[in-house]
Amino acid sequence: MNLESINNLRTVADLCERGQTLPIPLAEWLAEALRSYLEQRSVSLNEAFGLRAGRGGVPWHIEEGIRKRDSALRQLCNRHFLELSRSGQARLVHRLSLRYAASSWRFDRERKAMPDRYRGTANEFLWLAFKSGATMPVCTRQLRNILSCGRRQRSAAEFPKTLSTADMHP
Repeated sequence: MNLESINNLRTVADLCERGQTLPIPLAEWLAEALRSYLEQRSVSLNEAFGLRAGRGGVPWHIEEGIRKRDSALRQLCNRHFLELSRSGQARLVHRLSLRYAASSWRFDRERKAMPDRYRGTANEFLWLAFKSGATMPVCTRQLRNILSCGRRQRSAAEFPKTLSTADMHP
């Protein structure tokens, strides 16, 4: 997944929405990508903007959602359930996710911003995980794998330090 291209596109969208001028390097990047598509040097806009499917052919937007969800679930356990074993964390998060899906998420799914009452609670991270767009809730086994990846197989530098509602785009 090409995060630089995604960030560039988001910056272009934000600047255009506010009626602001694009910085020259960003305008040149945008013009070159569009020219590549219009001159048929790229078969799709995704290719023109460097948004190729990542590992296993997963589209960039789905991979991004999975990364955000997984990060939110890891943060949930690190902030609220550190005393539990990984299996215990997975079981508890699974139960909480099912409960949240059946109750609050029905109303929260339409919100652009997280309810203030969730700040500092487990629901803060459940809201972020559900809002990521990735599949939620996930099974206990998958949760154990998600929680294991953050601790053993990958370094902390590979994951965002903290997710916030600003990281969530509709």
